[in-house]
Amino acid sequence: MSGSQLRESRGGKLRALTNTPLLLAALLAGCVCPAWANDCPPKRTMRVPDPIQPLNLDEIKKQLRTYHDQNYNDDVAAVVSDAREWIESRANGVKKPALVLDIDETSLSNWENLLANDLGFIEDGSCERLPKGPCGFKAWVLHHRDRPIGPTHTLFDAARAKGLSVFFITGRHETQRRVTILNLHGAGYRGWTKLIMRADSDTKRTVEAYKTEARSKIWAQGFDIIANVGDQSSDLDGGYAECTFKLPNPFYFVR
Repeated sequence: MSGSQLRESRGGKLRALTNTPLLLAALLAGCVCPAWANDCPPKRTMRVPDPIQPLNLDEIKKQLRTYHDQNYNDDVAAVVSDAREWIESRANGVKKPALVLDIDETSLSNWENLLANDLGFIEDGSCERLPKGPCGFKAWVLHHRDRPIGPTHTLFDAARAKGLSVFFITGRHETQRRVTILNLHGAGYRGWTKLIMRADSDTKRTVEAYKTEARSKIWAQGFDIIANVGDQSSDLDGGYAECTFKLPNPFYFVR
């Protein structure tokens, strides 16, 4: 293996690295490193505006609304197009190809909830005044009315057509499983392999730690996660995926 090449090594749940010291370090750390990182599509530059100066919260909110109305959908579509091209070129190269999708702001949109709360986050409380706020997120989820994010839905269908197993890994908790399934089905996501949700008692770990462990268990079942798509870095960091695809989300941050 040359120093510039990365090759598959399905025999462990590990990927061969460019030299032995790096491989030993990976073994000791127990991580899975991308096999095809050099071949993954380059990261897209999003058209999220720089914060207006001097900083003013109301003005920044206006910027974000304008971005969502004018450029957000095209930015999402561009990233998803890269993911689809990668999946369709790679699917036949592994025995058990898989796609991992986040849910909120990746597969389903909470934009109506964000607007009702003036781009803030309210966890508890009712949603009786929609489309006006306030609207607590827990109550919002119970409505199971999130709309599909169109490009991701198209990616989902393309992945299923290529024979990929699709896993949803979400930061939502188990108490929200029934309504989440209803929302996924209602939004047209059908035929996926598994919906992975956080245990209700799992409140202290970071989302990154939880999602990394979830992907590691998928790998342990022999699946090759050829693409992992999410809107947060915590959806994607931690390994156990060949290529990662980050959708824009300047509206909130999840660690």
